[in-house]
Amino acid sequence: MNAKQSILEKIKDGTFALKTDEEIARKLRLGKREALGLRDMLHALCREGELLCDSRFRFGTAEQFKVQRGKISGNERGFGFFMPEDKTKEDLFIPHRALKGALHGDTVLAICVNGRMGDEGEVLAILSRGYKEIVGTYYREKNGGRLVPDERKFSEEVFIPAGKQNKCFDGAKAVARINTYGGRGPSGEIVEVLGSKGDFMTEELSLIRAHALHEEFPQDVLDEAERAAAMPIEDITGRVDLRDELIITVDGEDTRDIDDAISIHKTETGYELGVHIADVTHYVRPGSALDREAYARGTSTYFPDRVLPMLPKALSNGSCSLNEGVDRYALSCFMTVNEKGSVVKRDVRPSIIRSRHRMTYTAVTAIYSGDRKAREAYPDLVDFVETAVKLTRILQRARESRGAISLDIKEAKILYEDGKISIPDYERTISHEMIEQFMVLANESVATIMTERGLPFIYRVHDRPSPDKAKDFRQFLNEAGVKADFDPEAIAPQDYRKLLLSIEDSPIYSLVNRVMLRSMMKAVYSPENKGHFGLASECYCHFTSPIRRYPDLAIHRIIKQSLVDFERAKSKYTQFVKDASVQSSECERNSAEAERDVDALYIVAYMQDKIGEEYEASISGVTSFGLFAELKNTVEGIIPLETLPDDSYDFIEERFLLRGTRTSYRLGDSVRVRVAAVDWGARRVHFTLVEQEQA
Repeated sequence: MNAKQSILEKIKDGTFALKTDEEIARKLRLGKREALGLRDMLHALCREGELLCDSRFRFGTAEQFKVQRGKISGNERGFGFFMPEDKTKEDLFIPHRALKGALHGDTVLAICVNGRMGDEGEVLAILSRGYKEIVGTYYREKNGGRLVPDERKFSEEVFIPAGKQNKCFDGAKAVARINTYGGRGPSGEIVEVLGSKGDFMTEELSLIRAHALHEEFPQDVLDEAERAAAMPIEDITGRVDLRDELIITVDGEDTRDIDDAISIHKTETGYELGVHIADVTHYVRPGSALDREAYARGTSTYFPDRVLPMLPKALSNGSCSLNEGVDRYALSCFMTVNEKGSVVKRDVRPSIIRSRHRMTYTAVTAIYSGDRKAREAYPDLVDFVETAVKLTRILQRARESRGAISLDIKEAKILYEDGKISIPDYERTISHEMIEQFMVLANESVATIMTERGLPFIYRVHDRPSPDKAKDFRQFLNEAGVKADFDPEAIAPQDYRKLLLSIEDSPIYSLVNRVMLRSMMKAVYSPENKGHFGLASECYCHFTSPIRRYPDLAIHRIIKQSLVDFERAKSKYTQFVKDASVQSSECERNSAEAERDVDALYIVAYMQDKIGEEYEASISGVTSFGLFAELKNTVEGIIPLETLPDDSYDFIEERFLLRGTRTSYRLGDSVRVRVAAVDWGARRVHFTLVEQEQA
């Protein structure tokens, strides 16, 4: 054993654990020259990944330092936060000096060093970099240039050496590939020039690039999709033939892909409900180029002017789409539902269907409302729609009795046609509720079937709120004068449901709804069935959208495999569901963030010519730096603290309250605002309170 290996063993066995090189040298009674050699050996062991070294120059193993693995969330002012992979651990504040060169998005090993608040950390090792490419604005300089990242959390500019600009012009939006991270900071080369900063389409393209979304499909994927789409609908072996059934699709007017259809019959004891989903697995084979690309994308991403689909159009808008009047392969979930809304029988089978009508939410609502023209246009759907609505009401009551939480969450509907942006007022109709109830029931039924069969599966899970969040919510309710006697350690959906019902007619209902939403966890995909808190469901999955969500496609594949070879399905997909759950959750998060960012860009463009106009709004956010207000069409803007009426304000976070000596503002309060400005860089609308100017 040489000297280097001997030192490593002494540290690993604890003899020299967490000692500095000077302390080790003294214990070994080394001379000055030997001590310098020891230091070199220790740093070499760190470079090789055998040891770690902290800011106090102590050396030890990862176990000895009690390191945590996680990611860095940066801040434009240079510091960061360490977010551990183990979600039971608290986030740590990382001062700039303790980042050791780590930047936003990097995966690192870190330790807690306490600090004044007991929550300060230090990075010991950078395991992988979060950014290989980054989007920003390029500025030409004498000896090259620099790219200022759009992502403000990435606090370092990227140096672009001379000859690496790729004909990029000064002030352009561009994509830089980062080649090195050492020395004075990251450096790299321009790999794509997007256009002029401030140009609307360039800004949108910048956001697409920033989220590393896939715009174009590789040629082999397109070729495979074309071949698959050309496959004739002929073989119906093993499929239930439903082509003579009255089956319809119901979607928005601007729906780009149609993957779900419904059928319904009234029986003496209840209802026979069929939810028929496009059989995408017939066209996307495991391990194929199509499948690998769909797995990498994870989901379709929808913007006002375009969609970045998970599958090429030949399939997503063609052979897989349940278009009116054509034969389509499907996977059908058959449910027998009694008058109390309980599913007494459920089954899932491959099928072949032919959609009778391509319906819209508007048309179905019109039929139910008794609109004469709508009923004359679709005479065969009058009884169908009335039966479907009756079942919808039954399912609503059943779900509410179980404690399902009905959060009144508005979603902006941004329309972009012929170069014009419009944002109509938020509207939710009985037909929206009908399709939602039917799809949720099918998702529950399929998850239940597969759980009973004991097969590997991808569940959609929604954990109960953490005790701390539930406790904060209860404190807020008590201070708002709302009786809340639930146990934060054992919160149940019924507790939240009961609470909402108790204040249904109260002026603070909207406020409580918002705060409740913020107390809840986010839903994710998981190979373990942990239930869905918000839906008060013991067993839930995503089955109904395989054209646009990979988990749905994956579980269709598992279902079909299990019908042919149960044991093969059980062994084949055990590891796959674990990997796919992580991948799909991450893709979903990234896609949702991209959609929010692009929507914000469109909202800024939409509000730009409305500066000076006044609107009724409600306070949708309360912070130490001001208020957020939301209009009826869901457009949200900021009211900066400095623009509020002259007063002294205290921000009381747990009560969502900005309290002044004369005026206070709370989440949910109604206000009248004037559009003051738009901030393109931050993609944010600025409001002022009209009351301020009248005071």
